[in-house]
Amino acid sequence: MPGTLNRCATFGIYLLIAFPTSVTGATRLGAAADFALLGAAAVTNSGASAVRGDMGVSPGVSMTGLDTVAHNGGVHANDVVAVTAQGAAGSAYDSLSALAFDVDLSGTDLGSLGSLPPGVYRFATAAELTGALILDFAGHQAQPFVFQIGTALTTIAASQLTVINGSADSAIYWLVGSSATLGAGSTFVGNVIADQSITLADGARILCGRGLALHGALTMIANLVSNDCAAGDLGSGLGDFGSHGYDGFGNGGVSTAPEPGTWAMLLTGFGAVGGLARRRRQAAHSSRL
Repeated sequence: MPGTLNRCATFGIYLLIAFPTSVTGATRLGAAADFALLGAAAVTNSGASAVRGDMGVSPGVSMTGLDTVAHNGGVHANDVVAVTAQGAAGSAYDSLSALAFDVDLSGTDLGSLGSLPPGVYRFATAAELTGALILDFAGHQAQPFVFQIGTALTTIAASQLTVINGSADSAIYWLVGSSATLGAGSTFVGNVIADQSITLADGARILCGRGLALHGALTMIANLVSNDCAAGDLGSGLGDFGSHGYDGFGNGGVSTAPEPGTWAMLLTGFGAVGGLARRRRQAAHSSRL
């Protein structure tokens, strides 16, 4: 009964993150928020792409194929704007990576979960999305989704990530320890910050959010990307609840963690999902290569 097991596992996750980890406003994107796409070594595009928000590269200077990008923002090739944005993206990556995680999803296909509540999720190595996943902010609109991925993030062709019940305070971050690849025709949501490269395969969409590559190249093939989408932006039919591309953290960005006794009550009687319990990181995030 795979479906029943998946529903039980997801229910356990909801119980364990009933009160998500505290997050401070210091993890906002800052100067990187104006960008939709930011590469480090280079930015390349082929085919007809559409981008809402700035595009840039730093410390590299190569940006090719932009003549076929319908674009409403600025272009910054290793100027002070791009340099500052890279610094801000790196700081966001470091601070979010250092958060204690709520649930360890190592070895779990995101597409098998159906839906998730806000929380800090850890993958020891790679993460994969096959099929569809719903990120549901219901009741916790000011709590962030933070995915700490040890190595690669991959979504298969035509996979779908959607968001429901969000608000202007809602935030979604994908921290990728190596490189991110979004499959052909897939739809993704949130801010992808990859230590190395980001590849958007033919027709992949980031609606709504950003692709920020800290050390490698950013590659596009006929993509749609919006860092601040309203309903119907770029023909997507999607909105971001006024969250500026899910760079939320409203109300000062501070949430309240549960009392220790509350965690004990939640965990008691739910031994089947006890392995998903909130645990502290054992060491500080290692330096980016």
